Amino acid sequence: MVSHRMSKIIFLPAEKSVEVPVGTVIADAAAEAGLMLDAPCGGQGRCGKCLVKVEQGRVSDAESLHLTAEQSQQGWVLSCVTKVAGDAVIMVPSGRERDAVAAEGSTTRVANTVHLDWPILPAVQQLFVELPVPSLVDNTDDFSRLSAELGNKYGIENLDADLPVIQELSDKLRQGNWQATVTVDTSNQECAAILSRVSSGCQKNPLLGVAVDIGTTNVVITMVDLVTGRNMGQLSAPNKQATCGEDVISRIIYGERKGNLKRLNLLVIQTINELVDELVRQQSIKASDIYRMVIAGNTTMIHFLLSLQPKYIRLEPYVPVATHFPLVSARELGIEINPAASVYCLPAIAAYVGGDITAGVLGSRLFESDKLTLFLDIGTNGEIVLGNADWMMSCACSAGPAFEGAGISCGMPAVTGAIEDVTINSETFETTLKVVGDVLPLGICGSGMISAIAEMLVTGVIDKAGHIWQADGAKSRVRVGRRGAEYVLCWAAESGTGKDITLTEVDINNLIRTKAAIYAGVVVMVKSLGISLADIEQVYIGGAFGRNLNIAQAIQIGLFPDLPWEKYHYLGNTSLLGAYNVLLSRQAQQKAEDIAREVTYLELITNSSFMNELTAASFLPHTDLANFPSVKMITD
Repeated sequence: MVSHRMSKIIFLPAEKSVEVPVGTVIADAAAEAGLMLDAPCGGQGRCGKCLVKVEQGRVSDAESLHLTAEQSQQGWVLSCVTKVAGDAVIMVPSGRERDAVAAEGSTTRVANTVHLDWPILPAVQQLFVELPVPSLVDNTDDFSRLSAELGNKYGIENLDADLPVIQELSDKLRQGNWQATVTVDTSNQECAAILSRVSSGCQKNPLLGVAVDIGTTNVVITMVDLVTGRNMGQLSAPNKQATCGEDVISRIIYGERKGNLKRLNLLVIQTINELVDELVRQQSIKASDIYRMVIAGNTTMIHFLLSLQPKYIRLEPYVPVATHFPLVSARELGIEINPAASVYCLPAIAAYVGGDITAGVLGSRLFESDKLTLFLDIGTNGEIVLGNADWMMSCACSAGPAFEGAGISCGMPAVTGAIEDVTINSETFETTLKVVGDVLPLGICGSGMISAIAEMLVTGVIDKAGHIWQADGAKSRVRVGRRGAEYVLCWAAESGTGKDITLTEVDINNLIRTKAAIYAGVVVMVKSLGISLADIEQVYIGGAFGRNLNIAQAIQIGLFPDLPWEKYHYLGNTSLLGAYNVLLSRQAQQKAEDIAREVTYLELITNSSFMNELTAASFLPHTDLANFPSVKMITD
């Protein structure tokens, strides 16, 4: 209720002042001062776009879901719901500063793509040796002489060699007057070290490695200097296997037909080779200087890479050929780097929790945390790890590729042109869109779909079952299309395709099933341990999906537990991060092996309570709103 007592409000940096009654909403006071503050949600405190900072004075203590406790203490408020309580000085931030504060409060923080958490001690090393000159008294063969010196000086007790290296060993040693620089690979700590290069004299040869994340949808690689640890470049490309199926199950079925398993193998090898070739070209280096590759991927992807039979992964009791994989050479796989280079695949935990999750646990340091931590990697598959330094449990949910744009009428990956954030004005039902690359929209990605569904829910465009309603004012954007009821997010005249961009009721139902599987998996795991969701102290989100994810909206649709936002942290591509760390550290490799053995796997398919939890979660946000108090507050 507005008081008759007046307050003087000064707005900075414009230095405009106005006198308004106590109880006036700050946005209205700004309007009287000639300042229009952006509020795409219609002034309901949902979008976080009207942030201002109270530098001096008093305002009402309006609770905001878009701000952390620390930001509120700093004076940040939403101008559309916060009221004047006395004289005040208010700073109106620039658009960039406002967006940064909003991102800090309601979305996860973006982490560096790769960084090293271990001492640099790669499995492939470049070592200098000076050998005793042979004589009639000491006529030991050249290879044994070199092996003995590597043992004496570097503790390498068991040495083997790639045949082409042996063939030129004698000449190389004599050309260097029995001084040589050798490249030795100790990747397989239980077997012989491999001699993969010999250079005459004391040399500083390039020594490179590649970390690879084989995703079901995309493949990402990072090239690394193994001597300095320097990241030399990163590239990604769609996994060429996508032509054979959009998820692991469809590809396994495809691979069961004669000749198709080899085709799946060749397609992923081709994807890797093209990425390596492009990085080599960009950096003006030689592929033959790449002496090690570390690969992380889900269990099925690694089976395709190694031409292992994956068909039993999809058949009860869901048993893969292996979870710890043999060390192989680039020559054996047809990977176009140095033929003698070792290719190490991170070990899997189970059939549906692969080496990419082992890498994620390693890269996130979850294995040494003293806090109860929930780790989520949401892509074509949804994998979950819960635990700390004392114990870890994992499970997998059949999420499907909806959040990556597959099977969605206007869906697309999170690349340039994808709608990544949606705001719907609750009064006019007009949409405000944020698009990757700030170009005309071409479609909508996973984070955009979550944002759109959350906005449609709180504005009444859809009900809790995902049905689209012709709410008053929304009729111009709601219609019946070829796939049934749909909501127009962007008209053809404003899109980059010349066509309307829509979200259909079928799309929404697909996304509800996907989010329900993730949430149900978390709940079943928590209950199986006799703890509650409130006991979770921090949540790590890995994978490309979380890059632009709005945590508030993910909670609003029931994808994530309703926990304080400051508990959520986005870590980036943790699969690539783990592979990068293993590439540069034998200690990290050993820890990855330990993690894969120590994590307990919970099979959800045989868990009697999973279907019940899945059904309960197949609404927006859930059948029991008591589990989502922050959502209940804005939807009641």
